[in-house]
Amino acid sequence: MSTPYPFTAIVGQDDLRLGLLLNAVSPAVGGVLVRGEKGTAKSTAVRALAALMPEVPVVPGCRFSCDPASPDPACPDGPHAEAAGVSRPARTVELPVGASEDRLVGALDIERALSEGVKAFEPGLLADAHRGILYVDEVNLLHDHLVDLLLDAAAMGASYVEREGVSVRHAARFLLVGTMNPEEGELRPQLLDRFGLTVEVSASRDTDERVEVVRRRLAYDDDPEGFAARWAEEEGALRERIAAARVLLPRVVLSDGVLRQIAATCAAFEVDGMRADIVMARTATALAAWAGREEVTADDVRQAALLALPHRRRRNPFDAPGLDEDKLDRTLDEAGPPENSDGDDQPDPDGGGDDDGGGGGGGGVPPQADGEDRTPPQGSEGDAPSQAPEGTPDAPGRPAGGEQQPVAAAEPFRTRMLSVPGLGEGAAGRRSRARTEHGRTTGARRPEGALTKLHLAATVQAAAPHQRARGRAGRGLVVRRDDLRQATREGREGNLVLFVVDASGSMAARQRMSAVKGAVLSLLLDAYQRRDKVGLVTFRGKEADVALPPTSSVDAAAARLESLPTGGRTPLAAGLLKAHDVLRVERLRDPSRRPLLVVVTDGRATGGPEPVALAGRAGRLHRSEGTASVVVDCESGYVRLGLAGELARELGGTAVTLDELRADSIAGLVKDVTAAGRAA
Repeated sequence: MSTPYPFTAIVGQDDLRLGLLLNAVSPAVGGVLVRGEKGTAKSTAVRALAALMPEVPVVPGCRFSCDPASPDPACPDGPHAEAAGVSRPARTVELPVGASEDRLVGALDIERALSEGVKAFEPGLLADAHRGILYVDEVNLLHDHLVDLLLDAAAMGASYVEREGVSVRHAARFLLVGTMNPEEGELRPQLLDRFGLTVEVSASRDTDERVEVVRRRLAYDDDPEGFAARWAEEEGALRERIAAARVLLPRVVLSDGVLRQIAATCAAFEVDGMRADIVMARTATALAAWAGREEVTADDVRQAALLALPHRRRRNPFDAPGLDEDKLDRTLDEAGPPENSDGDDQPDPDGGGDDDGGGGGGGGVPPQADGEDRTPPQGSEGDAPSQAPEGTPDAPGRPAGGEQQPVAAAEPFRTRMLSVPGLGEGAAGRRSRARTEHGRTTGARRPEGALTKLHLAATVQAAAPHQRARGRAGRGLVVRRDDLRQATREGREGNLVLFVVDASGSMAARQRMSAVKGAVLSLLLDAYQRRDKVGLVTFRGKEADVALPPTSSVDAAAARLESLPTGGRTPLAAGLLKAHDVLRVERLRDPSRRPLLVVVTDGRATGGPEPVALAGRAGRLHRSEGTASVVVDCESGYVRLGLAGELARELGGTAVTLDELRADSIAGLVKDVTAAGRAA
């Protein structure tokens, strides 16, 4: 077994270390979600935490880690006779993003269950993680069906494995720790709420600190055991402090004044449900125990809010996590300080009171080094216009060369669903029809590998003709492996939605870009909810650009859209050809994910030689490859040229107006975006 990197050797990242240590003191806090850019010691810190956790007493030989003091009466390995338990180190079980359902919850031998009535069960990762840590790296990329299983286990403290009426249950209480890079997409709100705390991490901008990080990492890579030995004393001291805090925890007093502050804070920030109040109370209690106190202070409540509330106040995927700390302070003051609060106790992960490293941020917003650019993204609400290039006229919104300043998007709305025709086999999602592991049963087939979803009627039908030849004598059915049938199911898949947005002068001159951005933003929200990948191609002037390569992060797509400038000619063909290049590469990377091309334009083509003919050929190229497409017609006014409709016919798709895109529009929008192509 490799030697883990010592927890105490991690440089900086005070919020990250504090969040993990509070869960080590009080597992009832409910885990922690670590959000941040790549290369910020997220995984290193989580893996190092297990070495600090107290040992776990277990029943000897139990595969489900039953506590000898109170064994699970429903344990599949039970019932357990009274016997002295044995201690083992706490486990950190890693859940791979691509894990199967059977690997997570365990597998039941259906053949033996049907023919012998025996519940032969092979435990999964949830059983291994019981009374330990379940670590999910890149948790935002986890498949939906695995997320559903995690939600059930986290809510009930148990895992259920059911196959056609045969079920096995075992306890599954674990500390859920997840790491994610927000650039790759957000989490479903249900799973987000299951994490007790969240912390934001970022790389330090301090040169000395970065040098120390590299120095320690190189020393660890050269001699892991020797490096760990040099930090053994600090690790032992931190382990003892965790044990002492656990002993102190039951004696910590949570006064009515503190509870009032907690309730007032959650109400002021309008978080949903009551879980936030409970998590804040548990976190504040753990903070007091970590500081060696038996009473919770106002500072504990403030720190608990910064750790427990940022991820619970998001209203849509484009809301940045974080809290208004001025509002938090006002709320705590208005609720009245608890009698025991003196404002002097501000715990830190190492207990030394050292403020270096910016740990005071508390998990709401990552600390920033002096001199770091704090300017919000261009085009965000409330921003001042960005400085124009040299030689730009002073008139607002009229830079040189015909380019106009980015305009804000109109209010997003709920869109009608656009889907890809046919039956796919892509990643699970909520958009187009596909053969999936979950959904309604449509038929049966012989299993190609391990049996996951039994089709009982087809299995019985396959076994019935052979019962006499197999010597059946009793009531039981003699079932062989060749008789088993896998259920084929139909559900929904996620697609690659590639937006091709016209940012030329013909769009901006009519002051339509705000409405267009609002429509694209609405489609992005729809793509987020349907678990799609998204990409963004823009065209204006003389060329087309890939503003955002295909990604699962709709936040990044919205940011690119918000800062999109407009102006110049309309190189429609260049935009379509650039989209073709993007789709060609994505087909090689992920051939099972089907694309949906969404072209947002008024249909004009004015850039390059023979622009109209070239745009038509580019459209037919997409049509020849079977790419599903829809053209969002942005043309306005009483006189319409119908150019977007002509483009849709070349693409083999359909054209819809901005009004028809709305789900509440009285206009009838055909959901299948290639219906027009089939009719043609």
